[in-house]
Amino acid sequence: MTTRAGFVALIGEPNAGKSTLLNRMVGAKVSIVTHKVQTTRARIRGVAIEGDAQIVFVDTPGLFRPRRRLDRAMVAAAWGGAADADIVVLMVEAHRGITAGVEAILDALGERTEGRTVALAINKIDRVEAKVLLALTKDLNDRYPFVKTFLISAEKGHGVDDLRRWLAETLPEGPWLYPEDQIADLPMRMIAAEMTREKLTLRLHQELPYQLTVETESWEERKDGSVRIDQVIYVARDGHKGILLGKKGETIKAVSQAARAEIEEFLGRKAHLFLQVKVRPGWLDEAERYSEIGLDFRDGEA
Repeated sequence: MTTRAGFVALIGEPNAGKSTLLNRMVGAKVSIVTHKVQTTRARIRGVAIEGDAQIVFVDTPGLFRPRRRLDRAMVAAAWGGAADADIVVLMVEAHRGITAGVEAILDALGERTEGRTVALAINKIDRVEAKVLLALTKDLNDRYPFVKTFLISAEKGHGVDDLRRWLAETLPEGPWLYPEDQIADLPMRMIAAEMTREKLTLRLHQELPYQLTVETESWEERKDGSVRIDQVIYVARDGHKGILLGKKGETIKAVSQAARAEIEEFLGRKAHLFLQVKVRPGWLDEAERYSEIGLDFRDGEA
């Protein structure tokens, strides 16, 4: 039996649907999904099995114009993920079309993905009419020689099976890279931190800037089969701490309950989650914080 295995990088603007597609492909929630942009920071890998092929997905941060050190490190991680992959899939939102951000990605694509197989996935196809879709498909293919174009809805699943089958057939021959039952190569501590950060993002909406990060400080396996998880939420200002805690601690309590429920579902066992909020004004400039979320601090240098 011939097996295939390799890395597939999903790239695109923030909110293009990369995390949603990854989670659908893998069949489990391994990447944070919210309605807000720039939520994926680390290069989360999800592993999918299709026939005799093992597809390892690299879910990269969205590509955008960076302003801060954290932004620059995220963009560097995204292009780094593309350069390291066997196949690159550019995701474009059907209803937004060729934005200035997509233009910039197309301009850099040739140089950044030299020698790689690059496919196009136009996402959220249910939001536009067929004639708009056809025109966008032609326009994008005129601008870059994609080897294949897929019309998909990551949220509803349309076209996703075709894309997964094609990826499986196109990956190089070779032994599988991960054990069959492993769906993500992130430590469970980091996945749990991502789940808590997702709940914070959903709960706080526009109230808090992106200047917060969550770290799992300790992970204790208990004799009864449950796990105790202690996490720290770092914020940049004192004022942010108050927003996070909420009136009589209601916000942090709701976040903790929602995150714990999701962690328990993912683990398939009971979890005890304890959250602490700490103010660290300079966390955006601390190398240690970057390595915790899977980014290279040096990539953020101007």
